[in-house]
Amino acid sequence: IYDFFTGHELNPRIGSFDLKYFCELRPGLIGWVVVNLAMLLAEMKIHNLSMPSLSMILVNSFQLLYVVDALWNEEAVLTTMDITHDGFGFMLAFGDLVWVPFVYSLQAFYLVGHPTVISWPVAAAITIVNCIGYYIFRSANSQKNNFRRNPADPKLANLKFIPTATGKGLLVTGWWGFVRHPNYLGDIIMALAWSLPCGFNHILPYFYVIYFICLLVHREARDEHHCKQKYGLAWERYCQRVPYRIFPYIY
Repeated sequence: IYDFFTGHELNPRIGSFDLKYFCELRPGLIGWVVVNLAMLLAEMKIHNLSMPSLSMILVNSFQLLYVVDALWNEEAVLTTMDITHDGFGFMLAFGDLVWVPFVYSLQAFYLVGHPTVISWPVAAAITIVNCIGYYIFRSANSQKNNFRRNPADPKLANLKFIPTATGKGLLVTGWWGFVRHPNYLGDIIMALAWSLPCGFNHILPYFYVIYFICLLVHREARDEHHCKQKYGLAWERYCQRVPYRIFPYIY
């Protein structure tokens, strides 16, 4: 039962076709955008609108940006925990193919039945929040991926790191010297921005951000355990240099 749920095989393939690598991004993320667009059209049809509401436009735009970024930087998924550590079982298959497109689109679904009017200044403020989250998320991930691909890159000469017995380095400056998981911090800020256009009349639009915080806190704990086993004393030194996990000033 455990192997069925978590996956016994790391990268099951049909010939050279990697099932996990394909499902990790393509069908779920593209399906998410399609469902969002369907909700946008449904809102216009049900409420006889000539154009989508500002709230619906923000939700669709923010989430489309996230999906396009993931597909554009698809090679970065090769270094994530899902690919390198987790097997491809029911958990990942269901998550990729069902949970992502049909749960991550809850904000757009909510707006179809509960029109929410927001002003342009409020929309601008929410957009700034999303941009801050995206900047942290993309900058942190790019910094990590560039360092892993070529630590000797002159553009990364200003970054300091702790060497490990595996031959890899643990960054202690830049975003990864700020908190241990700055990409998670950016993810959570973006998740909040996706919910804010829906107002505060119902908890449903905020299910995603609540769930995502729980997911990332749990993933962070798993990552901590894995890194401690993998890097040993080097990880302990890293934790002393960077004591904060996801949020600054919160252990």
